[in-house]
Order: sequence, then structure tokens, then C-alpha cells
Amino acid sequence: MNAGRQASPGLSVLVRRPGEEPTVLHTGLASLEHQSAIGPDTTFNTGSVAKQITAHLVLLAARDNFFHLGQRAAGLLPRLKISDVTVADLVTHQSGIRDVESLLSLAGFRDLDHYTVDDLRTLAYRQHQRAVLEGRFLYSNTNYLLLAEILETLYDTSLADLARSRVFVPLGMNNTHFKADPRHVIAGATSAYQAADHGWQHTEAPVTLPGPGSLWTTADDLHRWLTHLHQSWQLECRLPGQDVLDYGPSDHQPYLYGPGLYADARPGRAAVFHYGHEQGFSAATHVDATGLRVVCLSNDASTAADHVLAVILRDLRERPEPDAVDLLRQATSPHRTTRADRTRPRSVGRDRGPHAELGTFTCDQAPGSLRLTRSADTLHLWRRGTRDQLTQAGPTVYTGDGYTLTLTGDTNQVDRFTLDLDRAPGLTYIRQ
Repeated sequence: MNAGRQASPGLSVLVRRPGEEPTVLHTGLASLEHQSAIGPDTTFNTGSVAKQITAHLVLLAARDNFFHLGQRAAGLLPRLKISDVTVADLVTHQSGIRDVESLLSLAGFRDLDHYTVDDLRTLAYRQHQRAVLEGRFLYSNTNYLLLAEILETLYDTSLADLARSRVFVPLGMNNTHFKADPRHVIAGATSAYQAADHGWQHTEAPVTLPGPGSLWTTADDLHRWLTHLHQSWQLECRLPGQDVLDYGPSDHQPYLYGPGLYADARPGRAAVFHYGHEQGFSAATHVDATGLRVVCLSNDASTAADHVLAVILRDLRERPEPDAVDLLRQATSPHRTTRADRTRPRSVGRDRGPHAELGTFTCDQAPGSLRLTRSADTLHLWRRGTRDQLTQAGPTVYTGDGYTLTLTGDTNQVDRFTLDLDRAPGLTYIRQ
């Protein structure tokens, strides 16, 4: 079913209530340039929703006796310096390995700069100790980049080919592909957009992240995957994959995290889900113990798939027996789905005098160098010519967009500072 919003990007949404056939709604355009509508065969980049596929392949490899989940990952990844991290730690984000995309941002990479998987893995292997205590949850795409490398090495094939033969073909997911190279053409692929001052602009960047991202698929194919998850759930009488891998605390309480899936394990609310945000795309999947399945895919940067999914679930709780078509029309109405763009420009503020140079700083676990300057009573952090104006939050603590900077010692003669990014904490920078 197609509906409205034909002059803008939009959504592909599927709801399958227990005992019913799926109800699907497509809104908006897959390509604004060609005025082609989103339809049942339109494929979207699903971002971190891909983690559940990668994790499933890891569990299959363990069952094939390629390794056991408690095995140290360094035995499979000779360049990994943090020797006590296990394969299970990578799957459940308990490795303490910092997110390499966050680290790369410190080098001042811009939207259209190209970097490769090897660039990211090289940054992962520069890390020599956990960024958080053992057993602590730190969501990091690096974990799944490394899991993809383990799988590709052991099976001597690409993650894309392995997923195709072990998951996509058996489940009939004929429109689903891991995109290993940004130059590859995916059939039916939509473009992602964000609103600009005079219309729309593309949001895709020339990079792919096999393992944690780069999965292109349709709402119907994701429904096939969720059906498989629910069937295994019923057979095992435990959360998907819980027979071989424990779910543990996550960054979003009271939810747990297991094999690429968040879980709500509370009585009467048992469900597994994941969200993804990648280059203007967003995706959300949800399946609960009753068999309710919801999929939402968006190519509009201002419409978050997880927000739409939350609206659908709330409507189902408040109106247990709504008309399915009416439910989707109301849940996807623009006034209920649009949110401010998550991408905020860096604050540069107004200069209040000349900048005093405080030094250039480097970190042995992050690329490039950072500069600090002071203008009047304001501190500025520079990366590759881009300046962030920092906000003072304490005597030696300053905040930027997505990070905290803590000075060590004399604030007038800065010799070192600690940078804590959301997914890459504990970086010590020393003046050169």
C-alpha cells in the first residue's frame, strides 16, 4: 500500500500481528531526482540493524566448532593487543574497545572523505587497553568490524557471501545484501536525504562498515528474518540465541544486550529489537514473545524509524484491536514522526579577541593531532582546521558536541587533557 508524502523521502513500514497477515505501508519517494516511489522492493541501508545478522553468523560459526564464544579473540586476530577480550565480549559490547569511527572523527574527517575498512581496523589495533572496566558495556561498532574479520578469515570468504549462503538464501531474503564496497550497485536501492535551505540534499558518504552496518534490505525481507527469530525463540523457550550466549546489561536500562539484539526480558513484555542510523537512513525492528513483528525503514534524515516504531507500539497498547491500515496511516503521519535532525553543527560561536595558542596534542590510540586555543575566557578545540567552541562545565571540565574534555594541572599551561567521547572514552592527549 502506498500513501502520501510523494514530494519527499519517506518510509516503508510493516506490522504483523499474531494470527494475521502482514500489513505494509510505503510513503514518499525512493529517489527525488527520478520521482520513483518507495515500494515493496525498495532497499534501505539499515545501519546497526545489521548487527543481529553478523551475530547470528558468529553463533553459527561457534556451532560449527570454528571457535567457542569464551575463546580469546586475540587467538583469531593476531594484531589485537587487548589479550583478554573474548569473542563473546565482542558480540555483547563488553570488550571495552573504543568505537573507531569516533576516533576517526578526531582526525577531522569531513563528510565526503573516503576511508576504508582497513583504515578502521588499523585504528582498532592501535588500542592496547580497555577503555572501560572488564564486564562493562560500551557500545562500539569496532566489535562488529572485528567479528566480520574473524568470520571472513575462518570461512575464507566475504561476509556478504557468507551471509547470502547461510542466511539470506535459506530464508528467501532475495533483496538483502551486505554492501562491502561503496561503489557496488544494490538493486532497488533508495537514496537518503535531509532537508536543506533550498530543498533537499543527499546524505550518503563514501564508506561502508561490514559487520556493524552496510546491510541493504526491504521491509518484507526483514519480516522474514524476524519470523525466523521468533520461530527459534519458540523452540528454545528463551530469548533468541540465549541457549549459547547470555544477555547482559546494556547502555539503555532496563534493557539487556545479547547477539546483536537489545532485549526487554521483563515478565509480560519480552521482546528483542534493534535500531540503526546510518548516513541519513534509519531502521528499526521489533519482535515480541507473542509473535508481533514490526519493521520500519526511513530514507528521511528528519524521520527516525525508531520513533515511528515507538508510536506504533504505543498505539497497539492503547488500542489493542485497531484497523491495521488505519494504525499505520496514523502512526506515519508527518506530525507524529518528524523530529529535528540529529546532526547538529559544531558550535563555533563569536570570537571575543585573538586566539592564544595552548599547544598541539597527540594520543597514541587516536589518529592525527588536536590543537587548543583560548580566546578571552573561552577554550577552543581544533581538528584539521575545524574549530569547536567548548562550554565550561567545571573548573577543568569542558564539553563539546558528543564529548567531554578534562584538563590536567594548570589551566593556563596545558600539558595534557583527557577526551571522553560517547563511544570512545579515556583518551589521553599529551602536548608535543
